[in-house]
Amino acid sequence: MRIAFFSTQSYDRTFFSRYNNGHELVFFDAPLNEQTVSLATGFGAVCAFVNDVLSAPVIAQLAAQEVKLIALRCAGYNNVDLHAASQHQLPVVRVPAYSPYAVAEHAVAMILTLNRKIHKAYNRVREGNFSLERLTGFDLHGKTVGVIGTGKIGQVFIDIMLGFGCRVLAFDVVANRDLEAKGVEYRPLVTLLPDCDIISLHCPMNEQTKQIIGAQTLGMMKKGVMLINTSRGGLVDTRAAIDALKSGQLGYLGIDVYEQEEKLFFHNLSEVIIEDEVIMRLMSFPNVLVTAHQGFFTEEALTQIAQTTLQSINDFEAGKPLAFKIG
Repeated sequence: MRIAFFSTQSYDRTFFSRYNNGHELVFFDAPLNEQTVSLATGFGAVCAFVNDVLSAPVIAQLAAQEVKLIALRCAGYNNVDLHAASQHQLPVVRVPAYSPYAVAEHAVAMILTLNRKIHKAYNRVREGNFSLERLTGFDLHGKTVGVIGTGKIGQVFIDIMLGFGCRVLAFDVVANRDLEAKGVEYRPLVTLLPDCDIISLHCPMNEQTKQIIGAQTLGMMKKGVMLINTSRGGLVDTRAAIDALKSGQLGYLGIDVYEQEEKLFFHNLSEVIIEDEVIMRLMSFPNVLVTAHQGFFTEEALTQIAQTTLQSINDFEAGKPLAFKIG
């Protein structure tokens, strides 16, 4: 099958070419949207990533171009109009669990970096400054960590936090009995937020979770709380987070995702003027750490993404049931 890959980077080409078993792979740097959908003409499948726009018009055009399958090389699918895909009988597959360890461990890395100010210490020492002034952190042991979303990634993150000796509170639609047996306490958000020293987001992006962290919920939190988001940018109202940082309500913020990341992340913009004033204001705070959606970026995760995506395409071509079809 001919497969058109959109929003590709060098590592996409490397890993998908490594595990390809007979398909014709064509890699486009451009994102998939209304302006670029014509590039998919003559392809049996398209492979898209988190910031590609699979809106109703894009899906209609894909169907008109006789594309038969949409393969997402990611877990999230809030960028896909599933109703339009169903109307045009275009199945959508994803990679539901490439490596929960990769994202969970990145969240922990952000906590440790912000807490112990490792990023600042690194820069200081490189400049010959060995002072410890203003590098004070805190023990994670004994702190209360709130976890919003206890799916595969959330579960791994919780196990790591328990290993640090933290008390863990959790919020999800359904409580996980195995986690409860380990001492995790499930609570409603209104009673979870005020008790937490650290809050980490691990839930999907949907209508119920969009901007779940906003002015109201930030106001419920303990003053000086640390907030970590390695899930989806839209879970956090960034402007409200900036206000909370300015007031001191939010003591630390670590984000690997951002509401408007599609124009920024995965691109080298070091030689241009970045016009997004919100992200520039955010990065001006000394207690904010931003990484560019690299939580998934491990050898193991990239291998799983390529293998799972290609297996779904193989199964589709062979007429087999699609294990990871959405809907």
